[in-house]
Amino acid sequence: MEALWLETPLIYATHISDLLGCSAYLKLENLQPSQSFKYRGISRLVQLSKAQHGPSVHILVASTGNAGLAAAIAARKLGVKCTIYLPFSTREETQVRLLKQGAKVLVVGQIYADSVAAMREEAKADPNAVILPSYESPVLWEGHSSMVKEMKNQLGEKPDAILCSVGGGGLIGGLLLGCKAVNWDDVPLIALETHGSNCFYQANAVNTQGFTSKSCTFPPEIPNDQSYTKIEINSEHSVAIPHLRTLHSRALSLGATYAAPEVVRMALDHPAGVKCVCIADELAMRGAQLLANDHKMLVELACATTISAAYNHEFFWRLLDPESALSPEEKRKKTVVFVVCGGINICYDEAASYTGILKEAAAHEDTWRIICNGTEFHVNK
Repeated sequence: MEALWLETPLIYATHISDLLGCSAYLKLENLQPSQSFKYRGISRLVQLSKAQHGPSVHILVASTGNAGLAAAIAARKLGVKCTIYLPFSTREETQVRLLKQGAKVLVVGQIYADSVAAMREEAKADPNAVILPSYESPVLWEGHSSMVKEMKNQLGEKPDAILCSVGGGGLIGGLLLGCKAVNWDDVPLIALETHGSNCFYQANAVNTQGFTSKSCTFPPEIPNDQSYTKIEINSEHSVAIPHLRTLHSRALSLGATYAAPEVVRMALDHPAGVKCVCIADELAMRGAQLLANDHKMLVELACATTISAAYNHEFFWRLLDPESALSPEEKRKKTVVFVVCGGINICYDEAASYTGILKEAAAHEDTWRIICNGTEFHVNK
């Protein structure tokens, strides 16, 4: 089955490399047909659905925008029906883009989980309906893993770390599978999300007793945390998955309330480890501004969450070298890849509004609060 996705460029980021004192590369997933890495796995799911169910198949996807657009573009290309379920927070511009691809759009629910529930209920009445998950599917992860195979060919060497944004775990699931496929199990991954939308961080914390144990007993000790609606015990993958009660972040594409159990298991088992990092929305905004100035790319906050580490020397090296053990010469020999995951939840007006928000934040604090694997630290703005 021929892939619908594109091989994306891996570019050397000169300014970022100079700023960080190492070799930094950007994997430009924002250049996929849907402007997001999600097109890799979602397009493969649409292909398989048509192959298994025929041309009358009806693709259903719940999304905050990016998975929906990926499905709509793939469905249009393959000539099958597609309906996208969106939460109320979805931008009107995103809805218009989906409609232009021929998809039916239904706006329902306050958060992504509400849209999922509505989709599942309506699917019961349609014998041709096939529900495509936005982030919780081995087929998705296999599709997303193709970017690691491209990185290996493009980079020509093994990186010292790969940094990515994380929501429910679709992207990092692909990176973990990809690393395994190309013998990069010794490459550490750094997964970044926001304080107000951090289900992956919470899942890893619950399964490591607050990051104090690499291999805690199963089921782990369950914390009494009122920010969870429940903690699901998943025996198949031997993990406990907390479900967040509410989300408080403008990074809409990170808006999953729970992480994929199998991806959490893969992250816990990754030999080189996965660092889970939470940052403020405002730090992601600053990253988005700096990337726009530097590389002339406008990216949404979910994507800029990763990029934030590229433009703050202190922050970056607290992640890569927390013990300050490396000399400047040793740092210069390091190579890292930032996955520019893309996304459509951004426009000029929203990006322009970040300036006022950042000025207000600067008036209250002069440092950024960051949490990495249970350790809180602050870096200068």
